[in-house]
Amino acid sequence: MDNFLPLVQRPSRYIGNEINSVHKDPDKMRVSVALAFPDTYEIGMSHLGLKILYKILNDMPDVSAERVYAPWIDYEKILRAKGLPLRSLESSKPLNNFDIIGFTLQYELSYTNILNILDLSNIPLRSEDRNGEYPLIIAGGPCAFNPEPLADFIDAFLIGDGEEAIVEIINIYKEWKSGRGTKDELLKRLSGIEGLYVPSLYEINYLPDGRIKDIKGAKVKKRFLTYLGYAPFPDRPVLPYLKTVHDRVTIEIARGCTRGCRFCQAGIIYRPWRERSPEEVIPLTEESLRNTGYEEISLASLNSGDYSGLLPLIKNLNTRLESKRVSISLPSLRIGTLTDEILREIKKIRKTGVTIAPEAGTERLRRVINKELAEGEFEKTVRWIFDEGWDTLKLYFMIGLPTEKEEDLKGIIDTVRNVFRLRKERNHRIPNINLGISTFVPKAHTPFQWKGQIPLQEIRDRMDYLKGHLKRGKFRLKGQGPEMSLLEAVFARGDRKLGNLIEKAFRLGCRFDGWTECFDYNRWNNAFEESGIDPRFYANRDIELQDTLPWDFIETGVKKEFLEREYKKAFLEKGSKDCRYGPCLSCGLPCEMEKRVRSTTHGSSACPDKRSEIGEFRVKGPESTTAAHSSRLTLNASRFTIPIRVRCRFSKTGPMRFLSHLELMTAIQRAVTRAEIPVAFSLGFNPHPKISFGPALPVGIEGLREYFDIDLTLPVNIEKVIDTLNRTLPKGLHIHNARAIYQRSKSLSSIVKRYIYSLEVSRSEIELLKKNLIKERIPFERKTGKGLKQVDLRPMILDLNFSDGKEAIITLQDTEEYSVKPLEVLEVLLNRDPLISKIRRVALLGMSNGGWVEPLNVVKDE
Repeated sequence: MDNFLPLVQRPSRYIGNEINSVHKDPDKMRVSVALAFPDTYEIGMSHLGLKILYKILNDMPDVSAERVYAPWIDYEKILRAKGLPLRSLESSKPLNNFDIIGFTLQYELSYTNILNILDLSNIPLRSEDRNGEYPLIIAGGPCAFNPEPLADFIDAFLIGDGEEAIVEIINIYKEWKSGRGTKDELLKRLSGIEGLYVPSLYEINYLPDGRIKDIKGAKVKKRFLTYLGYAPFPDRPVLPYLKTVHDRVTIEIARGCTRGCRFCQAGIIYRPWRERSPEEVIPLTEESLRNTGYEEISLASLNSGDYSGLLPLIKNLNTRLESKRVSISLPSLRIGTLTDEILREIKKIRKTGVTIAPEAGTERLRRVINKELAEGEFEKTVRWIFDEGWDTLKLYFMIGLPTEKEEDLKGIIDTVRNVFRLRKERNHRIPNINLGISTFVPKAHTPFQWKGQIPLQEIRDRMDYLKGHLKRGKFRLKGQGPEMSLLEAVFARGDRKLGNLIEKAFRLGCRFDGWTECFDYNRWNNAFEESGIDPRFYANRDIELQDTLPWDFIETGVKKEFLEREYKKAFLEKGSKDCRYGPCLSCGLPCEMEKRVRSTTHGSSACPDKRSEIGEFRVKGPESTTAAHSSRLTLNASRFTIPIRVRCRFSKTGPMRFLSHLELMTAIQRAVTRAEIPVAFSLGFNPHPKISFGPALPVGIEGLREYFDIDLTLPVNIEKVIDTLNRTLPKGLHIHNARAIYQRSKSLSSIVKRYIYSLEVSRSEIELLKKNLIKERIPFERKTGKGLKQVDLRPMILDLNFSDGKEAIITLQDTEEYSVKPLEVLEVLLNRDPLISKIRRVALLGMSNGGWVEPLNVVKDE
């Protein structure tokens, strides 16, 4: 890794050893599990389900769970060029040495990444080619509700919630491993677990026209938790170094949805509605924040507005977190579910962004899809967003919905223009309005599973129509590529015959098909042709109600008859009320279960008009512990009237040298929060801790004597602060010294003007360095935001010495015109990529009392 991580984008994806990651002795483990996410680290680290399984497995004393994510294109090329296997983050163990590899299936366009992970791990792609000597390959997640496209590659699928089932899988695997049985015996035993689907035990027969004739095998009943409050939840989540998609603490307050949007798969497969009580959410939130140092929490569910304890929960969290400058995010709020009292409480939350998803442009089409949203409610909500000063407004729409007409597309245009009219009416300058437009994709187990997607050219035409009429708006319009939407629909309704297509596309080089910069439709077209598959058969065909569907053997708890009724009602433009607030719709899940879950949670109805009656509740907090901890760090504050500034010297070595400057800043800021150091915050609506850093260190270079300044609200015992911080920092970041400095001292960036570096060099390179330094000028073309600029590097090189014939010590300095960039200088002097060698910044120097000293020794303002 030391040799090639400097050569890849975002190397911090691959270094591991994050705060709260679990490292176990492999010799003491009976079962090892690799939890694999078939997309990049920053997407996978945002996935809550993976964090839950990571906790459950590592809580078992004789089981180890480690993580692996899909390597980006550059990293894969290096692994293949060097013949190296893909390894886990925790122990750098090759994946083919694990007992079990578990894939999370969140998105159909990640399927080629699954094959790529197996191939990079020297594991045969197809289940039939793997005996018991290879890892057991299992998968779960929303895409597992139509597992057939991946049936050739996955040994077993978990359908539904995994918290309880994963323990049963591990127990059976332990027994099988100790008995040294065959793989077929293991799969047969696993098939006895509720929710487990083993494809090799099923026979699929087809009609001459390609439709499915019948499926021979037992029904698979979805696994689900009856009460969310009993489920284990990660209150020590792994803390990533880089910024992830959802860079915050995520607390699942509810699971499921009964709103009944006819296009929505999540609303079916995650039923019934289940909640965690506020009394359970509060301790999880506080413990998670204490163990991570995050600045934001997200109260997650498919619709936070349906949560029956939302008002008392937000009130309580606002009271507890306001002084800690922690913001609260409600990522999924449905218009019409929020009372005025809840809206008033939300006003107190630090406002970042709010999302509204009308989905369709007219009320008629919203009745078709059963998305209840009156025009008056929409306008009222938009006015509230503008009046309350939110930073960003996001609007989401779909095109290609069943029965969509031109007037519905015009309705989208009118809705967006109405938003701008309301903004002008309110004289509000909301910085960002983002418009997302996606194409309808028919999904398994939904009322619209029988309805085909509109043809590819029609998707293009409708998208162009919207872009053409909205191009003058001051907003960002994002839409999934039409070809991506087609491919998603193929796999969403696909059968086992697609296995050959996926493997063919993988062999042709398809990777990260959900990423615009990687997606190559020409390769997929070639794969369709070579495998003899017509994508229109799967994506665009209207399926007859009596036809056998590839996923008909899976029982979600929602009856197929209910889906048929909803399908027919859609074309009559009739909506269906949420069964929790209206009459039972006979979906198949017993209403008694809904009532029992609600009564177990709060002892009250979840109806909106009852939320405010839930009242207050008390949760025992950690205030006394926090106060005791802070008192150990702080001194008597009665003699001080101004904030204290402390300058700290630290090192950044080992894998930490692959952190970017922003990642380094975040790591130290969150360590300060976890250590409960009384840091001062900036003023304004979005306060941030007052910590400032010295000149940035390029990624891949170690720093032995780096600096940051921190402003404190209370005097502290510096030695204890250093000790506390070092216990919270990751390995490779270490505070060596600190001292109080003048509050009005110059910033580190304005003081430091000289830099000393050491790097490993060969004898021939020593001669090259000496030769280059004889030159009076060393011209270089520097890339700037305004193009290329000629820069003379020679005045930036102050001194050069050598040690033991293997190490060069070079002193660089900023000039009056330019700041020095060490990698530029070293690349020109050595005529190669300098990061191939280990480079260290051994000192930073600033001017004080007429001499050059280290920043810690600057005694007064110059």
